Order: sequence, then structure tokens, then C-alpha cells
Amino acid sequence: FSFFASFRFLLAWSERAVRSLVSSSLSVVLPRIHLKNNRLIMAAAVEVKLFDRWTFDDVQIEDITLQDYLAVKQKFKFYTYLPHTAGRYSAKRFRKAQCPLVERLTNSLMMHGRNNGKKLMAVRIVKHAFEIIHLLTDKNPLQVLVDAVTNAGPREDATRVGSGGAVRRQAVDVSPLRRVNLAIYFLTSGARAAAFRSIKSIAECLADELINAANASPNSHAIKKKDEIERVAKMNR
Repeated sequence: FSFFASFRFLLAWSERAVRSLVSSSLSVVLPRIHLKNNRLIMAAAVEVKLFDRWTFDDVQIEDITLQDYLAVKQKFKFYTYLPHTAGRYSAKRFRKAQCPLVERLTNSLMMHGRNNGKKLMAVRIVKHAFEIIHLLTDKNPLQVLVDAVTNAGPREDATRVGSGGAVRRQAVDVSPLRRVNLAIYFLTSGARAAAFRSIKSIAECLADELINAANASPNSHAIKKKDEIERVAKMNR
């Protein structure tokens, strides 16, 4: 008992000594050391940032209907250093709503055969695109992404309804999860189409697409697709 008591005293003294040496101006928070069941436990108090650069804390989701489907900061597991968690989000229906939003964007870039499975390449593209967004807008790229997905998701769509052999189109509301799904698909499709046989890289095109969609600009491919879908739905109300 005396050994553990003295060890606990030494731990507390050494922690106070180290903390007193560190200036309060440092942004890094030192991990806190404590003894539990006679074992050393280190509780890390360092802030998790995407790519060790972009903070999650100041991101705001303006659309209240999408707050449960834009996995940005609602739970601690959404705070990631890289959009590469290797989670099994397609194993069960609706589980992909729990996949971090940046990782969903990364996964959507891996399309059209030649890009399938190249996730490290997709992560690098997203990282470069976020740097470009910050240079052009001086905003947090995570906030730009959230605004782009919010603006690019269609709120109304037209579906085929058959009755008595006659098929007609009927306007329906779009669920929040499908709004997010379509928005991510439109954003990455627009960036891919803009980069094809172009002098601009895919990262530059993705950055332009996200910025235009976040500003609800008609130059955005995703905004054009959303307006087209909503226009057709309005005709079939």
C-alpha cells in the first residue's frame, strides 16, 4: 500500500511540474495522467482536427431537417483525423447515415471502374480540395462542404405511379437521407465531369464545385441538377 501511495504522490508531483513548465500560450493541451486500479491511464485532451488542420467545433448545420444525417460533430466518433475509418457502413440499411460526411464524399469519388478502391487517392484529392477552398474563401472547408450538401439536395422529386395500365408521374417529397445521398453524388459527378479532358485537376474542380454549391450559384453542376429535378416535380404536382 505504501508503494502505491508514494507512486501516486510522485505521479501527481511530476504532472504538476511538467504543466508548470508549459506556457499557457501553447495551443496543445497536455494529456492528463491518473491512476485507476493501480494502472496508468492517459486521457488525451488534444483536439481532433480533420487532416490535423480543420476544426469540427465551429461547423453549423443551418437546415434542421438534415442535422441527423450530416455526420459532422454530433457524436465523438465523427471527429476523425482522416476520412478513412474502414467502417462497415453498407452492412445494414440506413447505417451510412452514421458515416462521417467527409468520408462519404471521399467514397463517392471512387467511381467509374478505373477509380474503384483507390481510397488513398480520393483522400489526397479531398485534402487538396480543402486547402484550395480555404485559400479562395478563407473559410473552414468543413463548413463549405456542409453548406454545399445542404443547398445541392433536391427537396421534391417525381416518381412513376401506375394505375390501370396508365403510367404517370407524381410529385413526392424527398427524405432527408436521400437529399444528402443525391447532393454528394451530384457534387462529385460535377467535379469529375469538369476535370475530364481538362487542364484543371480534380481537386481544383471539386473545390470550385463545393464553393459554387455552397453559394447556391447556378454555375454549379449540383445546383443545376437540383433545380431541374424540382422543376420536373413541380410540373407533376
